[in-house]
Amino acid sequence: MEKVLKAFLIVTLGLQLSISQAQNSIPPLNKQVIEYVNSVIGKQVDRGECWDLANQALIRIDAVWDRKYAYGKLLNPKKDEIYPGDMIQFDGVKLEYQKGNMIFKEEMKHHTAVVYKVIEPGVYQLAHQNTSFSGRKVGLSELRLESVKKGKMKFYRPTKEKI
Repeated sequence: MEKVLKAFLIVTLGLQLSISQAQNSIPPLNKQVIEYVNSVIGKQVDRGECWDLANQALIRIDAVWDRKYAYGKLLNPKKDEIYPGDMIQFDGVKLEYQKGNMIFKEEMKHHTAVVYKVIEPGVYQLAHQNTSFSGRKVGLSELRLESVKKGKMKFYRPTKEKI
């Protein structure tokens, strides 16, 4: 029993260390974006448009971006690590996924979201507003890149450097 307890403690401490290291690797501006998002979950930001959440987060951290839809440094999610606080711009995206026996389809013609949590590579919890599930208030939902059937997504990292 003592060996099992020691093994459990070692595994638990190892997981805590790896979670701590992952949290420490999040870029400082991204951490500030997430702090802001945490303060507005369940609330309407500005007019409640999807863009308003990213806009207000980036203004508050004095980030450099084009004030349109390029929210910082452009990332390649196939090559670059995606962190909480990164932004996603959706254009003409159609999603299809299955839950139980039901197939769901969603469309994001032109939408902006903040990566709130990285569940695993290619699976993210998003913070966004102006959605069917949370209306004009900031809500959370899951995105699996494998469920994207059509359209384009651009990932951005907040930056203070000229882009």
